[in-house]
Amino acid sequence: MRKGRKVTRYIAAYDTERVSAPSCAEACEAIIAAHKRYDMPATFFIVGRALEATPDLYRRLLDDPLFEIASHTYSHRMVRDHPFCGPAASVDTIREQILRGKEVVDRVFPDRRCIGLRPGCSFVDGLKGAAGVLKQVAEAGYEYVSSMAWGPDYTLPAPLNQSFSYADEGFAQIVEYPCHGWHDNVLKSMSKPGFWAEPRRLLAFPPLFPEAIPTGPITTAEDEFRYNSKVFIDRANQSGLDYVSLIWHPWSLALFDPKMRMLDLTFQYVREQGLEPTTYARMHHESVRNTDAN
Repeated sequence: MRKGRKVTRYIAAYDTERVSAPSCAEACEAIIAAHKRYDMPATFFIVGRALEATPDLYRRLLDDPLFEIASHTYSHRMVRDHPFCGPAASVDTIREQILRGKEVVDRVFPDRRCIGLRPGCSFVDGLKGAAGVLKQVAEAGYEYVSSMAWGPDYTLPAPLNQSFSYADEGFAQIVEYPCHGWHDNVLKSMSKPGFWAEPRRLLAFPPLFPEAIPTGPITTAEDEFRYNSKVFIDRANQSGLDYVSLIWHPWSLALFDPKMRMLDLTFQYVREQGLEPTTYARMHHESVRNTDAN
C-alpha cells in the first residue's frame, strides 16, 4: 500500500436466498468456517422466507460479532421492473417484501437491528426514480440499501460505483452502497432456469473490465478468483476507492466449489494487499459518525 493513501475497505457479502436444495443455510456452514479461519467480517442479506425456514441454524451460524444480518426482501419478489427477473410486484407485495423482510431479521436476531436492504436481483440504477419504493424503505426503518449491481444497460460485470445518498429523490437519510463485479452464478452459468433460453446481451462493448471477461463459463475456483475477486480488488485498491464488495450467492458457491477454495484465495489476498475487512453496517456507521463530526 502506498504511503498517505487511504485504506480501501473490503466487504464480503452474500445474497442468501434459497430454501430448497442446495439451500443457502447448508452452504453457509462452509462459508462461515472460511470466514472464521481468516477472522473475516461479512454481511449476509437474507430472504425472510429462507430465514423463517431454519431460524435456529442461521442463529447458530451468524449470531457472531463478525457478521451483519440484513434483508434480501421477504421472498425475492421484484420491487421494480427488471429485464431479466421480471416485472415489479404489486404495491402491496412490494410493501410486504420491504417491511416483512426486515421484521423477520429483527425477530430472529432481536439483538442485531437490521438496517440494510438488498432487493432481489438489484438494478442498473439502484432505486433512482423509484420514490414510492424509497418511501417504503424509509418507513420500514432501513438506513441503507445495496440495490445497484449491474453495468450500463444491464450488462456485467458491475462497475466499481461508490456510495451516494438518495437526496435527489427526497430521501437524504437513505444511502446506496452499490456492489461490484460478476453475479457469481452468472459467471458460472448457474442462473435461473430459462435465463439462457434466448439470446441475452450481458457484456458491454467495449468492455469496461477486459481482464474480467473469460472466454466462457469458468470451471475452477482459481478462475473465479482470477476473473472476479482479483480484478475488482486490485482496481479498487489501486484507485484508492472507499470499498469493494462482490456479488456472491451461498448456493452457487457451494455447488461450484464446496470446499470454498475461492474464499480462501480471496480472503488471503485481501489480507496480503492490506485492505480493511468490514461490513456494510460498520462502514455505514463510520460514515455517519464522520459526517456528524464535520
